Amino acid sequence: MDAKLDSPALSAFPPSAASVPVPIPYPDQSISKGALSSLWHNPITAAANDAYQAFSERRAALGLSNPGTVEGISREVTRDVFLNNSMFTGFRADFTKAFSAAPLFQTAHNFTMGSGGMPPYSFAALYGSPKVFFQGNIDNEFQLSARANYRLSSGLVAKSNISLAPGGTQSMVQLEADYVGADFTANIKAMNPSILSGVAEGIFVGSYMQSLTPRLALGMETMYQRVGADQGPEVVSSYAARYKGDDWIAAGQLLAQGSVQATYWRRLAERVEAGLEVNLSLLGLSGGGGMMGMARNEGVATMGAKYDFRTSVFRGQIDTTGKVSAVLEKRIAQPVQITFAGEMDHAKNSAKIGMAISIEGMGSEEVMEQQERMMSAAEQQQPPPF
Repeated sequence: MDAKLDSPALSAFPPSAASVPVPIPYPDQSISKGALSSLWHNPITAAANDAYQAFSERRAALGLSNPGTVEGISREVTRDVFLNNSMFTGFRADFTKAFSAAPLFQTAHNFTMGSGGMPPYSFAALYGSPKVFFQGNIDNEFQLSARANYRLSSGLVAKSNISLAPGGTQSMVQLEADYVGADFTANIKAMNPSILSGVAEGIFVGSYMQSLTPRLALGMETMYQRVGADQGPEVVSSYAARYKGDDWIAAGQLLAQGSVQATYWRRLAERVEAGLEVNLSLLGLSGGGGMMGMARNEGVATMGAKYDFRTSVFRGQIDTTGKVSAVLEKRIAQPVQITFAGEMDHAKNSAKIGMAISIEGMGSEEVMEQQERMMSAAEQQQPPPF
């Protein structure tokens, strides 16, 4: 019986139709594929694609650079020259220890005395790699602040910032995203966002900065704020411009309610920089400020300079309110730096002085070798997403 089934005569006949599965056509798939093909391959999309390619080529031929963010439009003046981030009072001692350079990991102990705005003791830790950046700080009153940044792509960075205080009176949560393109920067952030009441509460800010020429960049920033569900939202917008010369940079912002901020930065020599900032406020234009709804103009001008010596940095500034400030940072040895700060307010007849010492713990030979390798390959490696 088995021989008959295996005979060539029987195997020559084709199998029955019932034993062979017949493929069933799916006309819906062919229709959907044809619809998608006609959606992407038609004269309209082809013309739009050609126009975009031509625009991209002309845009790349201009050689535009990234202009930075709207928030940092005056960074050369407010961050590098002025004393906004350097001024302090009282006595301060900082002890920093680096455990690794690649990835970056270090801790710091900070002690202060005679400064009303800073806690007596705080501990900080920092970790950074090309993908992530973490920083945390806690003081003797258990006030915690932390930052966490993550690089999603070469141009997109997600950021978060949280501050927690006992009692919750000064707690804050901020979520942010930065996209850095070849010739533009887009930023969105949300501070204390909440939808528990059925509406979006908190502060939401969006900004965009675009380079139009190799020297000129324009930007815009819009803020949406809503304190509670029973209060209406507030929306304000500001506009920014930045022009870069050979050795100078001018920037200006038109803020809400007619306020104007303008800055000018110039490099006077290889190690000397100078900056000027003018803030003008026009109050009472809406009839709510000043007596009888009349406008009252207020303005403050600040001028400063920065001298970068071989082992020290000196910053000084003076403004139209009669305030004179100066900070001197002197590196005595490789791990030791001393800082002196002073401020005199002639209008209030008051003076402040501060002194700080910073000691950086010498890392092991392995850490020093990592730092040397990072310095030699600094152009190839991507920095942490600060």
